[in-house]
Amino acid sequence: MSSAVTHFAHGFITPLLAYVMSCMGSMLGLRLTAQAHASRGGARVRWLLGAAVSIGGTGIWVMHFIAMMGFQVEGTQIRYDVPLTAVSALVAVVVVGTGLFLVSYGGGRLLALLGGGLLTGLGVASMHYLGMYAMNMSAHVSYDRTIVAASVVIAVVAATTALWFTLRVKRPIWITLAALVMGVAVAGMHYTGMFAMEVTVDHEAGVVAGADALDFLVPLMTVISLITLTMLLMVILSPSEEELHEDAQLVARLERRRRTSAQPITATPVAQSSFAAPAERRPAQQPVFAAPVPGAHHAAHPAAQHPGAQQPYPGANGRQPPYPPEAATAQDRLPGQSRGGRSRRGR
Repeated sequence: MSSAVTHFAHGFITPLLAYVMSCMGSMLGLRLTAQAHASRGGARVRWLLGAAVSIGGTGIWVMHFIAMMGFQVEGTQIRYDVPLTAVSALVAVVVVGTGLFLVSYGGGRLLALLGGGLLTGLGVASMHYLGMYAMNMSAHVSYDRTIVAASVVIAVVAATTALWFTLRVKRPIWITLAALVMGVAVAGMHYTGMFAMEVTVDHEAGVVAGADALDFLVPLMTVISLITLTMLLMVILSPSEEELHEDAQLVARLERRRRTSAQPITATPVAQSSFAAPAERRPAQQPVFAAPVPGAHHAAHPAAQHPGAQQPYPGANGRQPPYPPEAATAQDRLPGQSRGGRSRRGR
């Protein structure tokens, strides 16, 4: 027989709480990926692993089973297979982490983004239907293939969008808006897959094996939520990408200043016009001519006997006189003649 299926047994508190948890996990995951892009080496890997736990664990898996708390089937009890439920949580974290690593180390290329989105979307859809398969009830469950295909497409698009956000979104306001969009996409994928479910309750109700939701899911979701809050405190206390960039610029400026102060001080070149050598600043001295001596001067220079001839001056053509002026004056005087030209004997 076909049974009445309800997805809102506790009203809208379960879908609202599921949406809030999805947004919180997505927002924390985006914040962690932004921190990972600003880090290198092992720190980058740790931030990406934290983002995988936040988006896959809290944003998808916890959201899924909080929404399942409001799912009831009239005429049968619902219990959960513990190993399959734990595997579904592991699948969610692994596929989201794989997509994050592909996109982060793929350099933001389109092929890496599409490949990571496809892999992550298929993994999220697998997690969803694996979690549905982990439900035990005294009924027969079938699915509408068209709606299932639509839910898978929504999962792939939502995963690709989420990975694109991890590459582009850095500021807190944009991270918050992106998380709200991701929460809508994850919740839309979940409820689309749930509406694809058709349940037919058995005529004879049998014993349903498995763990009750309150005994198993609530403690598990509490542990994952505490891990999420711990990572949220870590990312709040860690410097943002902008702060790391500002610190790097400050360190670079201090290093340049230190190198500049460590260089030896060189003397400033002085202008030659103000502190030039005296020989360079002193004007060229004019040559000193000897006083002419009557008779002797004409004998020494035959060119002077012709009044129209131009006599060369001492130092012409770059030559200096062969004897000093005082010596020339002394040689031109006749023996026994004084400076006035008179002979001492005549006195």
